[in-house]
Amino acid sequence: MIFLRLFLTFLEVGAVSFGGGYAMISLIREKVLANGWLGEDALLNMIAVAESTPGPIAVNMATFVGAEQGGVQGAVIATLGIVLPSFVIILIIAALIRNFLKYKPVKAALSGIRPCAVGIILATGITLMLGTLFGIRHIGGGVSLDIRSIVIFALIVLAAVIYKKTKKKAPSPILMILLSAVLGIVAWGI
Repeated sequence: MIFLRLFLTFLEVGAVSFGGGYAMISLIREKVLANGWLGEDALLNMIAVAESTPGPIAVNMATFVGAEQGGVQGAVIATLGIVLPSFVIILIIAALIRNFLKYKPVKAALSGIRPCAVGIILATGITLMLGTLFGIRHIGGGVSLDIRSIVIFALIVLAAVIYKKTKKKAPSPILMILLSAVLGIVAWGI
């Protein structure tokens, strides 16, 4: 039963999400919390781990949730569910690509999807920031400042600004993740 629920849930996420892995985070969050598969804190930790490991974040999240719920089989089933819709759609598009993009309705649809994907990614980022830094989990929820997280966030932003000013380019995301990990170890201990 759990395997079917995992597959169908992540199949739905994969089928209705546009804009890549970051745009999928909010829907994955909604589904995982609704099914009671993870709590809010465990979900935030899982997002951090999924972001810092190789591979697409949505696939990493599906794999992690699947593993938590059904071991290796659950991981494989959830991962298959989330990638299957994209795989099938890309196969179809690849077969039709030459003719596909010249139609005005297709161009219009893609132009409409882009701002939506940006909005979903932005809303997810703000939600994660409010939960992590200020302890705000829902509208009207209380504020619980996490001073260590706020200091680490400020230091990371400062480091990125200094790096960009001195090197004239954005810092490597890998470098920023490693710096965040070191700061986390210092702030919370091992």
